[in-house]
Amino acid sequence: MSKDENPLVPDVVALRPFVPAKDFETSLRFFVDLGFRAYRLGDLLASMHIGPFAFLLQGRPNDDERFATNFMMHMLVDDIDAWWSRIASLDLSERYGVKAPSAPALQPWGLVVTYVWDPSGVLWHIAKKPTDSDN
Repeated sequence: MSKDENPLVPDVVALRPFVPAKDFETSLRFFVDLGFRAYRLGDLLASMHIGPFAFLLQGRPNDDERFATNFMMHMLVDDIDAWWSRIASLDLSERYGVKAPSAPALQPWGLVVTYVWDPSGVLWHIAKKPTDSDN
C-alpha cells in the first residue's frame, strides 16, 4: 500500500532510535571516536549522525542495566574491512572498558559482521552490505 492509498500515513523525514547511555559523556566520546558527529540537544541528549543516518543518544544513568545489554543496533556498511581497521585502531576495550570487539566473520545467516559493545553494553552489529553476488 502506498502513501497515496493511505492518507493517514504522514511524510516520514526521520526515524531515530533512542540508544541508552549509562555514562553520557563517555558514550558521547565513544561514538565520536567511531566517526559519528554529535549534536547536543540537552545535558543528557545528543543526536548522533553518520552520513544520512542518525540515532539519539540519551543519558539514562539510573536505568536497569538489563535494558542496555538487551538493546542492539544494526548498521550496514559497504567496506567492512575499513570499518574493522578503524575499530581495531581505536583500542576500545582499553580506552572505554568495553568488551573487545570481534573481527568480521561470516555469520550463519549470510552476512559478514563485526560486533562492537558500547560503554553501556549495547551491542552493535556492523555488517557488510550484501551484494548481488552474495546471494
